Amino acid sequence: MIDPTTAEYLLRMGIQPWVPREPSAVGAADVGLADLRELEHIVSGCEKCALHKARTHTVFGVGNAAAQWMLVGEAPGAEEDRQGLPFVGRAGHLLTAMLFALGLARDDVYIANVLKCRPPENRDPMGEEVTRCEPYLHRQVELVRPKIIVALGRFAAQSLLKTNRPIGKLRGERFVYGDTGIPLIVTYHPAYLLRSPLQKKKTWQDLQLAQRIFAES
Repeated sequence: MIDPTTAEYLLRMGIQPWVPREPSAVGAADVGLADLRELEHIVSGCEKCALHKARTHTVFGVGNAAAQWMLVGEAPGAEEDRQGLPFVGRAGHLLTAMLFALGLARDDVYIANVLKCRPPENRDPMGEEVTRCEPYLHRQVELVRPKIIVALGRFAAQSLLKTNRPIGKLRGERFVYGDTGIPLIVTYHPAYLLRSPLQKKKTWQDLQLAQRIFAES
């Protein structure tokens, strides 16, 4: 390390001395090493895409850090952006009811979204936004290590499964998330069910499938 006197002489000569930086606990490049608390801190300062410009809060995830069930939605809505928590609006109340029907409370599971910032006017997520944000979700899955993942809605399903297949053709099947070996099933997003309540029966069938797969794991 250069001593202060030598550094001063170098500066007078027009030479910028090299000074080692203090190592930070976790940086943006260390997503794969972060624990949940560190990862949440990284996400809170993320500016990888334009969504950060209009957000009120990032929406990281909530629930049991050692949950056996993990539910993944697509992106925060207005109320989630305001509170910084996932699924707290009307869709969130329906999700709570869906969990209750399975004998689960919100504190039993871990809930997250593919995107951590709200798209303007709740528009659909864009491909670049998903690409830049999904390493955070992948790390969340690694840390929580659930026994089953439920993808809520088309964008969550397509992002997690790397497919363009419509949700109607993804339902009713058992998938695996990446190379984790974790079983994944697909169902409709609670927000969609509020608009199309007749699909609730199909969603209940999906959740029963998830329950059977979980019981076998």
